[in-house]
Amino acid sequence: MKTGPLVILMINMFIAMLGIGLIIPVLPKFMLEFGASGQALGYLVAAFGLTQFIFSPIAGELSDKYGRKNMIVSGLAAFTLSQFIFAVADQMWLLYLSRLIGGMGAAFMIPSMMAYVADITTDEARGKGMGLLGAAMSLGFVIGPGIGGFLAEYGLRVPFYVSAAVAFVSTVVSLIFLRETLSMEDQLAHRNSEKKRSNLFVQFGQSFKAAYLVPLILVFTLTFGLSNFEAIFGLFVDQKFGYTPKDIAILITVGALIGVIVQSFLIGRLLQRYGEKRLINISFFVSAVTMVLMLLSGNFWYVLAVTSIFFVFTSILRPSINTLLSKMAGKEQGFVAGMNNAYMSVGNIVGPSLAGILYDVHLNLPYLFGAFLLLFSLFLSVSWNRRTGGRAVTPAVQE
Repeated sequence: MKTGPLVILMINMFIAMLGIGLIIPVLPKFMLEFGASGQALGYLVAAFGLTQFIFSPIAGELSDKYGRKNMIVSGLAAFTLSQFIFAVADQMWLLYLSRLIGGMGAAFMIPSMMAYVADITTDEARGKGMGLLGAAMSLGFVIGPGIGGFLAEYGLRVPFYVSAAVAFVSTVVSLIFLRETLSMEDQLAHRNSEKKRSNLFVQFGQSFKAAYLVPLILVFTLTFGLSNFEAIFGLFVDQKFGYTPKDIAILITVGALIGVIVQSFLIGRLLQRYGEKRLINISFFVSAVTMVLMLLSGNFWYVLAVTSIFFVFTSILRPSINTLLSKMAGKEQGFVAGMNNAYMSVGNIVGPSLAGILYDVHLNLPYLFGAFLLLFSLFLSVSWNRRTGGRAVTPAVQE
């Protein structure tokens, strides 16, 4: 595994996720300046996921045709522009434009980075590489809100100026120091391939027929369950247990940090010892159980333990599924990574939306439904494993 390029990728991923996290504590007050409604706020959050969903498969294919580096640098540049527009916006449509561009930037970055990791790692080291990249993603999410809240003390728009400046530096560093991993021969082969993926719907149709469909569905259900858990967590523990914002911050931060540690230092060993499929099954089961356990007690230490266990096993799930997918992708790393990100984007759109709807019906319903979906994922995974008979994974995309 080449550590130099991986470090650059981790920094890029961290910066991108940090910029996304910055918006969380600032956005409600920021929106007051525009007199926007809660519905407008919801649409603004969804705008990012929408363009990320639309462009992920396209960007994945482009990374196969024109190289990983070009897509990563383009994504960082788009993210820089997005944060700058948000910082200077004085009209609502500019905020929407910013979020749409940001989602597009994430679509170009994330699948290309995953494909890059697959290019520079062996099968044995790939789990560790994916785990480190996932850890950088998680760490950015974890500390982003805290940094955003701190910088907002100096001005409501300061977090976005700082994020834009750091993203710009990252763009320049990547442009200069990041080397392309896909040979020109492979790029030309993909450009000249007769297999055309003209639009998102065609690509989704192809994924439905491919051998890696079940892992992609698991990406969706994992993302749905995680975003479902996080979306209404603050409201849930506040209304049901009377927790303060400080309590909520401790619960999220501690749980997520433990997950980051697992992804950074343990995931490679776990994958080598137990294999992707077994880890996926165990993690789905434990994640589902912890969602139900969330409903049983309001004791702070109990909730901290349950939350931490949930984050640990969802942190194991992400690189496990990503590693399995990358092994099945063969030479189609960019396309499969793009579809991976597209399924993840759908989960990020649907999960929070449905969680909010169910929460209005009864505050326990989001967690009960989330547990049901994760158990269904376990059933789907076990059934798929039995059908494949434990055979070694092979490239799934047919030329």
